[in-house]
Amino acid sequence: MKRISILGSTGSIGRSALDIVLLHKDKFNVIALTAGKNVSLLEKQIKTFTPEVVAVSDVEGAVELKKRLGKKFKHLQILYGQKGISEVASLENIDFVLSAIVGAAGLMPTLSAVRKGRIIGLANKESLVMAGSIVFKEARKYKSKILPVDSEHSAVFQCLQGQKKKSLRKIILTASGGPFACCSGKDLKKIKPEEALEHPNWKMGKKITIDSATLMNKGLEVIEAHHLFNLSPERIEVLIHPQSIVHSMVEFNDSSILAQLSVPDMKGPIAYAMNYPQRLDDVIENLPLQKIGTLTFMEPDNKKFPCLSYAYQALKEGGTMPSVLNASNEIAVNAFLRGAIGFCDIPVIIKKTMELHTTLSDQNIENIIESDRWARKTASEIIHKKRG
Repeated sequence: MKRISILGSTGSIGRSALDIVLLHKDKFNVIALTAGKNVSLLEKQIKTFTPEVVAVSDVEGAVELKKRLGKKFKHLQILYGQKGISEVASLENIDFVLSAIVGAAGLMPTLSAVRKGRIIGLANKESLVMAGSIVFKEARKYKSKILPVDSEHSAVFQCLQGQKKKSLRKIILTASGGPFACCSGKDLKKIKPEEALEHPNWKMGKKITIDSATLMNKGLEVIEAHHLFNLSPERIEVLIHPQSIVHSMVEFNDSSILAQLSVPDMKGPIAYAMNYPQRLDDVIENLPLQKIGTLTFMEPDNKKFPCLSYAYQALKEGGTMPSVLNASNEIAVNAFLRGAIGFCDIPVIIKKTMELHTTLSDQNIENIIESDRWARKTASEIIHKKRG
């Protein structure tokens, strides 16, 4: 039985992973869970899966959780803060770590798991966007294996199984286009947060759903793909595919293309990583191609959705610029969700922050953390000036 640790168990990826555990109780034993501030859901997960260790984001959450659980779970170890979450990530006798914490907060716990030589299912794309070079350098040093969980990268990974790397010409990441693919630029200015959170195909957390609507999610995935598959930006293409059936494709030097298809359900790529290299039975619904009929593809509109082009720009510039891209996007998305800025202001905030940044080397984790801090402060100041 595989002993697993889930970082970010109350998020959409973490919840889906635990659904898979319930379907295959004979294969997985949940040893540890971490969460942010959703203590109520974590309490329910603890009672269902009885882990040995859990961690939450702050001491107040730890106190509240201990109070809720009472004496029945007095032997459960409850940790808190970045240190506690990283401690969970580096526990001994763990076979698989699912890194599913949203945003930059997932970087240090992911590195902690890497430095323990763990097999990691990586759903926290920000770890590679910010510090991909360091993560893979450490993975080689500690013999850690990183398996992609994002549906697009999992699709590429699956298509490359049994293929020779030298035969690969390029990869093609697909994007749904989000809920506003057909909107005019004028209409985009009127979009409200609740509209942007209505994704047509996927059920995801708030932040990634907004990123999907702006195409920033695809931009972050381009940077992630660069590190996962060691490809230059020119060999990573993006196509809009509204049906979200073809999750990505790979093109070889003979111009043949392999694609991975399934219904849009994150349980598929999560299960593939959790039980790799074997596949699990009946994790998602069958794909009724005869009912779907037509699959369409088109080039992204970089003028209407410039975030994707900013991601390519950050990748080509390298160093700490991808970290700045990610941090300024997190600040801008949060501001949009709370109604402080408009939908079309998100790329404006990102662009201005990038233009103000002096790029540093990404071979130093302190540079990355400092650039992340600087970008959050700078983006916040830009938003404040805009509102004032």
